[in-house]
Amino acid sequence: MHPVHDLWLLDALDILLVAALFYRLLILVKGTRSAQMFVGLGVIMLVGLVADYFDLLAVRWIMDSLKTVWLIVFVILFQPELRHALAQIGRTRYFRSFLRGENYGVLGEIVRAVEALAQRRHGGLLVLERNVGLRNFVETGTRLDAKVTAELLVTLFSPGSPLHDGAVIIREDHVVAASCILPLSSNPRTAIALGTRHRAAIGLSEETDAAIVVVSEQTGAISVAYRGVLLQRLDEGALRSELSRIFRIRPQDEPEPEPRREPAEPAEHIAG
Repeated sequence: MHPVHDLWLLDALDILLVAALFYRLLILVKGTRSAQMFVGLGVIMLVGLVADYFDLLAVRWIMDSLKTVWLIVFVILFQPELRHALAQIGRTRYFRSFLRGENYGVLGEIVRAVEALAQRRHGGLLVLERNVGLRNFVETGTRLDAKVTAELLVTLFSPGSPLHDGAVIIREDHVVAASCILPLSSNPRTAIALGTRHRAAIGLSEETDAAIVVVSEQTGAISVAYRGVLLQRLDEGALRSELSRIFRIRPQDEPEPEPRREPAEPAEHIAG
């Protein structure tokens, strides 16, 4: 390939990378106090370009003096955003392993919330996202983007909450959305006695690799749907063990054992 053509491709790649970097930075600072600082830095850079163009000696001297501390100023001003960006990179599916290490705390919060809902006989439908994205289902509910805590989950499914109908979708350590609509199972072998929440849990597990936890409003029984199979009447220990099995053993690592099947519980006539 001609050297000039190679140079053009490198310049284009350089411009694309810089544009992508600035775009991601703008997305991160959007709606925060750092957005105003980002605009201020942009104005200063524009002044520097104007000073170079018109050969303004005093302004150029000031800008040249600031060049030595630009990087330090940038890191100090945008420290929260940079930390957030690095955390996002670390949480991508290529670098993370969900519910391992510090994420065991998330599992504990979910189990505590499910136990509280079961004791109070409050119906619940919790979707734990894995590798397959659930954006289409997130858009059917109300966005939250809140840290996962047992108290938050219990509050969301309290009968007086406007978001208690539908499913809560959890991605890593955040509650992404609540009151989400899930597809009902169309499998003719699914027990007719199952209620709406359980059929929705099975339906989503048939379409994605998510794990769905269901709490019966009538009996307080705890169930987990995964890959089209519904495990019922789980206690706290069995629930924790099942979720750990699902999120610690990846399909590409080793085959997963066939979950046990149990008789379905009586139907519950609730929307979910």
